[in-house]
Amino acid sequence: MRNRYLDLLRAVATVRVVIYHITGWAALTVVLPAMSLMFALAGSLMAASLDRFGVWAVERRIRRLLPSLWVIAAVAVTVMLATGTSHGNPRLLLWGFPIDTPEATGWWIQGLGHTWYLRDFLWMVLLSPLALPVYRRFPLATVLTPYLALIVITVAGLTVPPVAQSLALYGGAWLLGFAHHDGHLDRLGRRRLLGIAAAVAVPAVAWIVTHPGPRGWDLNDIPLGNALWSAAFILVALGCVRPVISGNRVLTVLNARALTIYLWHVPVVVAVTQFAERHGLPLIGWVGVSWRLVVVTVLLAGVIAAVGWIEDVAAGRPPVLLPGRRIPVPVSPAPAGRREPEPAVSLR
Repeated sequence: MRNRYLDLLRAVATVRVVIYHITGWAALTVVLPAMSLMFALAGSLMAASLDRFGVWAVERRIRRLLPSLWVIAAVAVTVMLATGTSHGNPRLLLWGFPIDTPEATGWWIQGLGHTWYLRDFLWMVLLSPLALPVYRRFPLATVLTPYLALIVITVAGLTVPPVAQSLALYGGAWLLGFAHHDGHLDRLGRRRLLGIAAAVAVPAVAWIVTHPGPRGWDLNDIPLGNALWSAAFILVALGCVRPVISGNRVLTVLNARALTIYLWHVPVVVAVTQFAERHGLPLIGWVGVSWRLVVVTVLLAGVIAAVGWIEDVAAGRPPVLLPGRRIPVPVSPAPAGRREPEPAVSLR
């Protein structure tokens, strides 16, 4: 049975990411550490897929991930080649299978800067068939490993490859997703989970306050604080909160088009912001934020209508313009000469 609460968390995290890239409000990263939450949700779903399909779950996840990336990459690479990027640059090929950071030049450096998420997501999917059995044998040690690695990297001031940095930063969230799927968080109980979350949150806050980044308390600039605060948030969100959520159209659309929204919202935001800068339109304050939020939403809706159906094809669903539409079931007419019973009428 589909867990609508997880759908709600994914939808809220997706919307939060879009709003953050429009506004730049650092507080949003603290109120809702969306990227870590999305990795945790993906880790839970990946564990479920591995239990159901075995190692073929990797193929299924990759097949759902790459087609939407290929569409935006085809647009970006075509423009980059047309504007002077070397045709012989082998790093352009990484857009086909981004196990490392693909090449981006010119405007697309900013427009595609957020696609690191797909690179890291791909690595975690590839490593999951190995990580899940290890987690199930040594759950606590496995979950702690990425956090300990990040502490060593941070305190020692080590420079490591971006993929290794991201695995240390977000790998713990992915493994907490394993814990959620396996029921380990539920078995700990709310009181114990809240205690663990508080024990993690206190050093997280202490580190964030004493090690602000160039944008203040924006967690994207404070990796260790980000990982620890996100862990506390995930423990509460996935282990202590269990509301019953009914399905609705908005939730269905946001989940069925989450990848499209994520991939395309940054190019749209960058384009709208640069247009405003050229024409002297307001960018900050409620006026600047409000009009850009409306314009980005409208443009993003157009993109979703144009290419969102690719997510349906990748998932093996019939492509639709807008997900969640109920298909009416034809009703057979009553046989001739027979009347349907009248509904009972209450006189009270």
